[in-house]
Amino acid sequence: MTDVRVRFAPSPTGMFHVGSARAALFNWAVAEQTGGRFILRIEDTDATRNRPEWTEGIISALDWIGVNGTNPVFEGPYFQSAYEPQHREAVAKLLADGKAYYCDCTREQVQERTGSKDKGYDGHCRERGLSAGAVRFRTPDEGVTVVDDVIRGRVEFPNNAQEDFVIARTDGSPLYVLANAVDDITQGVTHVARGEEHLPNAVRQELLWPALGARPPVWAHLPVIVNEQRKKLSKRRDKVALEDYREEGYLPEAMVNYLMLLGWGPGEDREIMPWSDMVPLFRLDDVNPSNAFFDEKKLRAFNGEYIRALPLETFEERCAPYLDPSWDRELFSKVASLAQTRIAVLSEIRQNVDFLFLDEPVFDQVSWDKAMKNSPEEILTGYLDRLESVSWDPESLKQALEEVGTAHGLKLGKAQAPVRVAVTGRTVGLPLFESIEVLGRERAQERLRAALARLRG
Repeated sequence: MTDVRVRFAPSPTGMFHVGSARAALFNWAVAEQTGGRFILRIEDTDATRNRPEWTEGIISALDWIGVNGTNPVFEGPYFQSAYEPQHREAVAKLLADGKAYYCDCTREQVQERTGSKDKGYDGHCRERGLSAGAVRFRTPDEGVTVVDDVIRGRVEFPNNAQEDFVIARTDGSPLYVLANAVDDITQGVTHVARGEEHLPNAVRQELLWPALGARPPVWAHLPVIVNEQRKKLSKRRDKVALEDYREEGYLPEAMVNYLMLLGWGPGEDREIMPWSDMVPLFRLDDVNPSNAFFDEKKLRAFNGEYIRALPLETFEERCAPYLDPSWDRELFSKVASLAQTRIAVLSEIRQNVDFLFLDEPVFDQVSWDKAMKNSPEEILTGYLDRLESVSWDPESLKQALEEVGTAHGLKLGKAQAPVRVAVTGRTVGLPLFESIEVLGRERAQERLRAALARLRG
């Protein structure tokens, strides 16, 4: 099916929504599995949003999830503003064919005639024969307009509920609904998969395409993505920017895997799977129309799985941006394998290993207060003495602390707490005895002495 042409047409907004990323991936999967084309078109006709850095943000976000020109199915980016001559030609054609007309009504005049601010346009200018003004498309008065949606089935829109909608402003500049249809026709788009919120626009485009002499595309309106309260994800309330997840240290392959499961499943009783395995299985008509829950906890779990699956050398490379440039990479390599099993996002690496590189650990006060409850001075003093002569390996270091704890009636778990905070500054982190081994005898002793001094005021 090499004639399949799907399009993804985001508007610059200053951030790239995870819902947009999901839509891009669904379209990308269709293009790849059919050997078709994925068309990236930037809807840049809104001057208030036409900022180069926002457009670059879209391209960068798509590139991060693997949607880019390294794959031959990729086409673009195109810019809607470049097609304005075709938009104006389409408006002129619709006017010439009697399928559109000029209108000079103000909103206030329409409200005065209809007696309500909620009612749509009343068709007042249909037969007035004006030669200037905004341009409205003449919608049918009777029957229904049908949008055949591969996800939602047959959706009917009564024509008597459709107002004659504006397709061009009084200055001649086309509106989005017209420009979108013209661009799709010009670029030979065959499939449109986008968010459910665009379904009301589909009825208008279903009317415009035939009026412009073209057959409408295959429609697929994707389910709404909701938060834990089952409310639609909102940038005012939820973390929705793909860039935020990227900066926090989510892996692109984990994000791709998770986003693909928002409304669709491979049907093989598995969820963690690479893109190459998902593409052959993906079908738009298998997408569930019900709302899809964006579960950040599940995404974190996915990301942890992907982090643990990385080759160690790759893991170290991925961690590099989150480490201080001055930190000794050889020293980091000694604990990298330990950290790899414990972090869920790459940004957590710093708090897990910083104790190795700082002159003294950054004490978390809550951790300190919690750990320094059960005979902390006795434990720290006893362990400090043992560190003078103990063999410097994890098992010996563990045994020494176990013996100190037993002498004070504490099991290893309780005895570890003050030592861990003294050495690392936190109650949670890398395995304690491996950490002490890498830290070294002298520095470990310094940490215990400093903790004792702090305890004694």
